[in-house]
Amino acid sequence: MQNIFHVLEQRGFIQDATSEQISELLHHPITLYAGFDPTADSLHLGNLVGLIALGWFQRLGHKPIALVGGATGMVGDPSGKSIERNLLDEAALAHNLKGIRQSIQSVLGSEVEVLNNFDWMQKFSYIDFLRDIGKHFRMGTLLAKESVRTRLSSDEGLSYTEFSYQLLQAYDFVHLSEHHGVSLQIGGSDQWGNITAGTELVRRMRSKTVHGLTFPLLTRSDGKKFGKTEDGAIWLNEEKLSVYDFYQYLIRIPDEDVIPMMKKLTFMSMEEIHEIEVEMSQSTYRANSAQKVLARNITEIVHGKKGVEKAELITQAASPGAVTLLDAKTLENLALQIPSKKLPLNQLQTMTLLDLLIFSGFLSSKGEARRLVKNGGVYLNNEKMDDTDLQIDAINLVENRFLLLGIGKKKKMVIRVE
Repeated sequence: MQNIFHVLEQRGFIQDATSEQISELLHHPITLYAGFDPTADSLHLGNLVGLIALGWFQRLGHKPIALVGGATGMVGDPSGKSIERNLLDEAALAHNLKGIRQSIQSVLGSEVEVLNNFDWMQKFSYIDFLRDIGKHFRMGTLLAKESVRTRLSSDEGLSYTEFSYQLLQAYDFVHLSEHHGVSLQIGGSDQWGNITAGTELVRRMRSKTVHGLTFPLLTRSDGKKFGKTEDGAIWLNEEKLSVYDFYQYLIRIPDEDVIPMMKKLTFMSMEEIHEIEVEMSQSTYRANSAQKVLARNITEIVHGKKGVEKAELITQAASPGAVTLLDAKTLENLALQIPSKKLPLNQLQTMTLLDLLIFSGFLSSKGEARRLVKNGGVYLNNEKMDDTDLQIDAINLVENRFLLLGIGKKKKMVIRVE
């Protein structure tokens, strides 16, 4: 059996471990877990690191458990946060938990065990929890946690509710160890304090040794977090972010970030990754080809092969100057992935290209639109436009129903003509 510790180590997953002997433990099949708080109704690209880590354990004969925090989500984890999270009610939590389960199963399969800590935490009364769990914690240790110290020294401060989070999460480890045979918790580096609180509570309450392992948070070469854009997070669920936009985000990853992302966000072999790394260093390297491999692999993991086919078909169809023949079916699919607007035919026939650009909402003035056309940045049905006074008519329509308007390489809109 291949040692999972060595696999994770060579791919850059290992940051901290509770024991130097943890690799010996992983010579044999174990049950482990990672937790995901339901702060939204989908996981995002940053969460994918934890899911891929669980996936490697799964592939190498271990049993992963994905824990969603129905109880801890009501409290809010202060780790890595400068202000207190908004508290969610039960209805919002139930909605978010459903979406997060979808994210988890899209990566790990429907057979993965997904548990909700609300199932056991709801059985505690406040007095019972203080008496049975709280007595095992020492204030000095709790206050020494980095996430607590950081918030205590901030203007926002730290509420008692958030301060209690680490007690709740620590008890999860006790429950999972006792009822599911879990011996390892993994998580991002910002979870180190919560994880060690859990290993210590298991030792105190059950006289057992369990372990914790953290991986670095997913960051770009400039130090910023991955998965955040001007428009928001890069969500894993298609209801939150189209497959096309997900794929496009990955296609635009800078060269220096491609190899680290291949190691942490795909199941590609190290040999294949090394070959691509060598290719990227050569003068014959074709720009952006590594990004296409990255985008295909990650999109297939999250959205399946059909998701990749859809994203690549739409990408090809929406590319400025593309030779792909645009048809109604392609543009119908594209309209589900990118912005679209409806426009009556009689109104369209009174418009010039400049009017259409203003109608799209991408540009605010005809002067700005005129400059963009003259600079070669406007496309109609993937053809570059150079006539600012072009009169739009039915002859420009694809199958008498659609227009594809492009501004530069990124902004596109399908216009449905009625």
